[in-house]
Amino acid sequence: MPKPFEPGEWIVLIASDPPRRWIARIGEKFSTAAGVFDLQDLVGQLPGSPVTSHLGHRLFAFRPTAADWVMHLVKRQTQITYPKEMGYILVRAGVGPGARVIESGSGSGASTLLFALAVGDTGHVYSYEQRPEFSHLAQQNVAQAGVAHRVTFKVKDIAEGFDERDADVVFLDVREPWRYLEQAVTALASGGTLVVLVPTTNQVSETLRALPSLPLIDTEVLELLLRHYKLNPDRLRPEDRMVAHTAFLLFARKCAL
Repeated sequence: MPKPFEPGEWIVLIASDPPRRWIARIGEKFSTAAGVFDLQDLVGQLPGSPVTSHLGHRLFAFRPTAADWVMHLVKRQTQITYPKEMGYILVRAGVGPGARVIESGSGSGASTLLFALAVGDTGHVYSYEQRPEFSHLAQQNVAQAGVAHRVTFKVKDIAEGFDERDADVVFLDVREPWRYLEQAVTALASGGTLVVLVPTTNQVSETLRALPSLPLIDTEVLELLLRHYKLNPDRLRPEDRMVAHTAFLLFARKCAL
């Protein structure tokens, strides 16, 4: 049985025609061209319940998914890792309850948040960032989602190495990841997964050149493309625009020598 909405909860409000979504909080008044919605009316209601404006229009209320948190609730000062990449990273690297994940850098905390949701209360995320202002923002975004207890934030230059050992995953989202591969491998457990995210092919090439000297195998490089379709069953076709390239992903597994 779903848990009823409580005062102060973040919710997603969804209109069906035309499809549109907004982020709001239970207990507030929310205004659109369709009128003013008193979200206090949703207290005690179940997810999926409607709320009606003073003009008689309806929106439907849901709890935010992980994608909603990242795309609509994370305050950004940096480029974020998008759900299409993070979804594959979580599956490919085997991030689940109990996993220990190291990431660098924290940025705005989008990937930190998704890792924290995935590892559960039995796992932990260690998030490194050189710039204090970014680390502070990431901490705020993770706390807003209610998973701050699953993350340890550190302001540190990873050239000095990571403090942890035997991590299941090390995720490098930095400009020159090839400079920190030795530090990442040292922090990884045997059998652990290295994940590198970069936006350009020359960064991938530099990283690949640095791999042969390290105890890493099962290397994979890829990018993911996501295309939405227009919701007309009689004239089904792709949307006119799409975000084509966002990032390249590189994966490798640490082996015992």
